[in-house]
Amino acid sequence: MIAYILKRLTLMLPTLFGILLISFVIIQFVPGGPVERVIAQLQGHGTEATSRFGGASAGDSAGAMTSGTGQSSTYRGAQGLDPEFIKELEALYGFDKPAPERFWIMLKNYVRFDLGNSYYRDVSVLSLVAEKMPVSISLGLWSTLIIYLISIPLGIKKAVRDGTPFDVWTSAAIFIGYAVPSFMFAILLIVVFAGGRYFDIFPLRGLLSDNWRELGFFHLALDYAWHMVLPVAAMVISGFASLTLLTKNSFLDEINKQYVLTARAKGLSENRVLYGHVFRNAMIIVIAGFPAAFVHIFFTGALLIEVIFSLDGLGLLGYESVINRDYPVVLGTLYIYALISLVMHLVRDIVYVMVDPRIDFEAQAV
Repeated sequence: MIAYILKRLTLMLPTLFGILLISFVIIQFVPGGPVERVIAQLQGHGTEATSRFGGASAGDSAGAMTSGTGQSSTYRGAQGLDPEFIKELEALYGFDKPAPERFWIMLKNYVRFDLGNSYYRDVSVLSLVAEKMPVSISLGLWSTLIIYLISIPLGIKKAVRDGTPFDVWTSAAIFIGYAVPSFMFAILLIVVFAGGRYFDIFPLRGLLSDNWRELGFFHLALDYAWHMVLPVAAMVISGFASLTLLTKNSFLDEINKQYVLTARAKGLSENRVLYGHVFRNAMIIVIAGFPAAFVHIFFTGALLIEVIFSLDGLGLLGYESVINRDYPVVLGTLYIYALISLVMHLVRDIVYVMVDPRIDFEAQAV
């Protein structure tokens, strides 16, 4: 297993390289980059935009707007701007170097976990990620844990009572949970429980109350849980369906195997057969999928929930960075996402072996 882990860790390097290369190439062809945004700000807001983005004074801005009249530029809307000012903008955002050189510099910095600085915020990308990550981890971790705590017992009971009215009615609930997206449940919960129309029980914004610094540990924990109820509930309601069906089908597949019939023929009780023999084999795929499920919820499931409940996490940060063409934040968060995803998939394989020692990835790799 150690050799397999080392091999997987080695393969992470070309995988990360490929992800960053493709993303970097795509960014080069995306219109409306940071230089274009500054130019648009200049043409629309005059000297205020220049002093904000280019660091120029009002007089410098006026000179730039007049001295370059008639000059051509590769940027849309740059007519009338001093070419030297455009070059200063390119140097400010690092676009004065060829794309291959910029990519190579980025790779060297990423090896040292130097993700650069945000174009529009006076802070490093790593600091931004560290600041926003607790929110996203809270949503992803609690949602995944609760989904597993609901889905596994429910899936087992559905498998044992397959075809009964309980199975039919719970399948209807699962179908609704699978069909309706999480943000719709979030809006419904706000309308009903967050002062939208009926009850005003839970807060609508943030992860903690404004006076959280004044609270003791116990009251702080209660305040945190109070704020997490609605966003986590919205993600759980829309996320438990797939895992429940996976658990049910896995158990049904194992229940019909020969070793189960043999155990029953020996006179073992149904609980002994179910939890002593079936459970371990049926739960391999379910338990081992926990890291991947967490990554899925952590990265893709929380964006709209963060927006709806005003939770300033990584999903919202990534979305705003793409809209604002804040390339260091876009590539930096993508690098963190890819790294965590690759590590969690390795953890998944390790969990497979822990749950079922008969699995040998080294033998399969030969």
